[in-house]
Amino acid sequence: MNEKSAHTLELAKILAQLASFTSFSASMELAHNLTPTSYLDETQDRLQETTEARTLLENHDHITIGGARDVRRDVLAAERGVLLDPQILLDIRATLRQATTLRRILQRLHHQLPMIAAVADRLEECTALQNEISRVLDDTGQLFDSASPKLANVRREMRIAFDRLQSKLNNIVHNPNNTPYLQETLITQRHGRYVLPLRAEFKGRIPGIVHDQSASGATLFVEPLSTVDLNNTWRELQLEEENEIRRILRELCDMVGHEARFIVRTVETLAYLDLIFAKAKYADSLDATAPELVGFYDAPHPHPGSTIKLVQARHPLLDPDTVVPIDVELDEMTYVLVITGPNTGGKTVALKTVGLMILMAQCGLHLPAGNGSRLSIFDEVFVDIGDEQSIEQSLSTFSGHMTNIIDILEQADERSLVILDELGAGTDPAEGSALARSLLDDLTDRGITTLVTTHHPELKVYSHEKAGVRNASVEFNLETLAPTYRLIVGLPGRSNALAIAERLGLPQAIIERARGMVTDDDLEVDDLLDSIHKTRDEIFLTHEQTLRTQEHAEEMREELRLRLENIETERHTLLAQARQEAEQEIEALRSEIRRLRKRLQAAGQPLDIIKQIEQDSKYLDDDLIELPSPVTSVPGDDDNHRLRLGDLVWIRTLGTEGQITELTETDAEVSVGRLRLRAKLDELSHRSKSESKRDKKKPRYQPGESAASTAPARHPSPGLELDLRGQIVEDAIPTMEDYLDAAYMAGMPFVRIIHGKGTGALRSAIRDRLHGHPLVKSYERGGHKEGGDGVTVVKIVPQT
Repeated sequence: MNEKSAHTLELAKILAQLASFTSFSASMELAHNLTPTSYLDETQDRLQETTEARTLLENHDHITIGGARDVRRDVLAAERGVLLDPQILLDIRATLRQATTLRRILQRLHHQLPMIAAVADRLEECTALQNEISRVLDDTGQLFDSASPKLANVRREMRIAFDRLQSKLNNIVHNPNNTPYLQETLITQRHGRYVLPLRAEFKGRIPGIVHDQSASGATLFVEPLSTVDLNNTWRELQLEEENEIRRILRELCDMVGHEARFIVRTVETLAYLDLIFAKAKYADSLDATAPELVGFYDAPHPHPGSTIKLVQARHPLLDPDTVVPIDVELDEMTYVLVITGPNTGGKTVALKTVGLMILMAQCGLHLPAGNGSRLSIFDEVFVDIGDEQSIEQSLSTFSGHMTNIIDILEQADERSLVILDELGAGTDPAEGSALARSLLDDLTDRGITTLVTTHHPELKVYSHEKAGVRNASVEFNLETLAPTYRLIVGLPGRSNALAIAERLGLPQAIIERARGMVTDDDLEVDDLLDSIHKTRDEIFLTHEQTLRTQEHAEEMREELRLRLENIETERHTLLAQARQEAEQEIEALRSEIRRLRKRLQAAGQPLDIIKQIEQDSKYLDDDLIELPSPVTSVPGDDDNHRLRLGDLVWIRTLGTEGQITELTETDAEVSVGRLRLRAKLDELSHRSKSESKRDKKKPRYQPGESAASTAPARHPSPGLELDLRGQIVEDAIPTMEDYLDAAYMAGMPFVRIIHGKGTGALRSAIRDRLHGHPLVKSYERGGHKEGGDGVTVVKIVPQT
């Protein structure tokens, strides 16, 4: 890919942002050196790797390259026989450990992430080397005594010799006869030998060897003659220890050298994986999407068959809060786009956005654009943007542009993309316009996909008449006298000079005189463009209003759908309330009748009158009892009870208890905990409150208890939910296994496993175990009302 074009489009800044998401130096180097590829299949693989990495990090956010080090130089040095520092050996172990962890995790996910898993397969674990380093070195880089039998023996003898030496010196220091001769009652070291601080004036009072003296000369550091042999023994053992440590480290370095090519390959693979993860993190930070990459299709000559469609594309180096997205699409008849418009209107930014999007895609990066973007893969991208003048080479701006364009024309072909800014600028307008049209003729006739910007009005007509060429413009707001930076494909830009001058307050006489100097054809074209732009704005506003109306209609439709779903429940609730109120009124009337009977009897009325009143009250009682029966009660499988709203029922197919929340003639909706499910009436049986309380006192399934130990012959349900929150992975997995066994034996169709959100480690471990489990048909995250990512709904394999 053309390096000058990549520099002009500022690809290096994009790669620097990408490098900031890497974890260690090797992957950072890869990010800075990333180059676009011109091969379609390679680009698609790169994008797929980025997509898989985003999926991986979204579902397993604990995965990282942290701990890896770029140890390639040290490993190659060990291969040449260089003795490595213990800390470098620990870095090698840490890198291999991280590679081992990643390889095993990604191998388990190879069905979901085949591209990344294939990369991870290149990682080498070097298990023997890891174990040997762990056996020899502790986490601070010190050698264990057990590193070798000889080292253990030498260190044991060193401790004995040291204790004897210290004991002898302490006896000398604390001898009352020696105290007056000592500067201080302490033991110190000089040149690796233990000595005593003796006053210079008492030299010779303690026989020994002088090793040093203080700066003032008042203190001599003397090794007593009685400790010379002990000091020699201790020092000899120190040297022996150093030699044994060197020998052990040499053996470790030989092992590293033997595994050098595997370790180097592992570091390079880790760096590549980290680069893929960095692409995913960068894409998330840009809210980017993966474009669809397509090859060059067969098109009538001279159309090259290229495709450029960018939806709501945003330049990634601009402030995301203020950048204006652009839509760019070359239809099947267009492969050259001519953009016109005022200065600082966004023409150059539009060119850079398109060019940079293509380079980013060919680097395997997701694009800061909307869904639906489609791009061809170009062999080369040639760019001429900016001021090309050079004082050293005596080139003017025009000469600089022409030199660059000549190079582009020599190298470009139908598989190239050419981007030219301010074509024909920097010289006489008439000649510049003619030269620009001639250059466009050449590029168009050669079938080269081209994007250009220009100020020459003649190119507006040229773009309208030339096959394969299309106009575009950047929008300008005459009310605010500022560009909107929106790109409009299909319309040329308007000449706004007179309108801007009038808005700014230039005298009307001058404006009218200037207008008279403009040809009638130019004025008519400008008026026509103004009318087209106004019509387009009106259509756009109408379209926006239509979209808002559609959105409102969809909202109303969803609201009505929800109300229709709830209307049956509301109807049953109202009927139940009416039934309850009627029964209360009936009971009140019955009480009144009983009271009246008692009063009549007490009043001593004739017997025939009392009987007549009783007969009338009986008719009234019968009329009250014969109320129409609502649909809140239907026959159940128990002839002695009719199912009603709110009844407790036993669901035989699930072996669990629930409460009826909705009732029809054939089935019912039953609430079980937080779940709601529909069951046929013949699957339900009524449960009294006493039966429910009695069952709740029975021992339920406990996590950790096998299904066989608690299940009678009919295998009762272990419950629809298993709460594992607060448990560590090592305890939660066996508990879940027992629970799944019990759920399968009970014939349950699905269960819910509550693991919480937290760091996501428990959720990942549970879902990894569920994947491929023989009793699990499928699993998915809980719904919005079920706990979301904190819950996994598991569908159980049916019993055969």
